[in-house]
Amino acid sequence: MSSSAKVALSWVLVAAWAAFIFFMSAHTGSDLDDGAGLVANIKRWLSVVAAPVFGEGTDVVSVAAHFCEYVVLGVLVLGALFQTRPEVRLPLLTISAIGLASLYGASDEFHQLFVPGRLCDPADWLTDTLGATLGATATAFSLRRRFRD
Repeated sequence: MSSSAKVALSWVLVAAWAAFIFFMSAHTGSDLDDGAGLVANIKRWLSVVAAPVFGEGTDVVSVAAHFCEYVVLGVLVLGALFQTRPEVRLPLLTISAIGLASLYGASDEFHQLFVPGRLCDPADWLTDTLGATLGATATAFSLRRRFRD
């Protein structure tokens, strides 16, 4: 695969994942509870597993979903930046990836102001940023190891 194709593919993956996050943010948790779809079944299963640990009514699934969505986004954004600008030092790319993912998290929270049943929650934005930080940092360590060996 050519270098320009790798760059394009990496940004397509970022855009696709951002679209997935947007889709999930356009729905309430109760929207996803209804029905027999894959997301509804996974959410019900996670709620059952989390209840004995965190207590009934605690929406650990929402926090975990935000965190995991942004772990993946952090990985994808750093990968796309690395493909696009491999000559730039990895720490700068990592900080840039975290910043871009965090900005998307802020825009996601703003988007939720316009979704009935959702709200803009700074704690969710913090969770998003922490997830992106973990994803981008783990990817940076992996890239460093891969190119050092």
